[in-house]
Amino acid sequence: MTAAPARRLALLGGGFSTDEDGLLDDWVFGQARASRPKVCFVPTASGDAPGYIERFLDAFGPRRCEPSVLPLFRRELDDAALRSFLLAQDVVYVGGGNTANLLAVWRTHGVDRLLAEAYDRGTLLCGISAGANCWAEGSHTDSFGPLTFLPDGLGLLPGSVCPHYDSEPGRRPSYREAVATGRLPAGWALDDGVGALFTDGELAEVVTRAPGARLYRVEPDGRGEAVERAVAARPLAP
Repeated sequence: MTAAPARRLALLGGGFSTDEDGLLDDWVFGQARASRPKVCFVPTASGDAPGYIERFLDAFGPRRCEPSVLPLFRRELDDAALRSFLLAQDVVYVGGGNTANLLAVWRTHGVDRLLAEAYDRGTLLCGISAGANCWAEGSHTDSFGPLTFLPDGLGLLPGSVCPHYDSEPGRRPSYREAVATGRLPAGWALDDGVGALFTDGELAEVVTRAPGARLYRVEPDGRGEAVERAVAARPLAP
């Protein structure tokens, strides 16, 4: 009997859309199961913004990979072709934007189910901001304007996620309050510059391209407050 492949996903606090050095994207490449991986960018959260797609192609076109883009606002693939396309990818890289809108569009097109199937088959799922939020059971988001909690997600990663923990005013206290009050389950908060790899739902590795950037485990303390624990990260060398 063939063993089931490990199910892996990566939360990114940066990448081609925010960083010039490419260190986090290189790290993602190192997790791919193929020497020349098929890498699909999914820009749903930005409304398939053309400039975002162009930045992806500029960053990944010169790399040793087969880059592609999955647009859903002008969808071209039928259901069978969409499934075949997604299941053929080695890496699915989800961009930032509006987490709530991303989830709604994915469910309309059945992409949520296909990504769960790809995950079970060993495709590496990853993303930044909304593209990190979407994999968990809930997240901290500005999808509705002000920062708030979103008790919704694909549920592939247990708990909740908060991106931009160190860079956006209000993120830290707002997320801690959501976890402390039970509006969000305990979860993971990422500073910008951090990458976190999970295998079968368990944290496997943490890396950072920015000195001092951290991943935090945030949990309720049972007394109406939240506690956070920084996780040691391996620095990425240029």
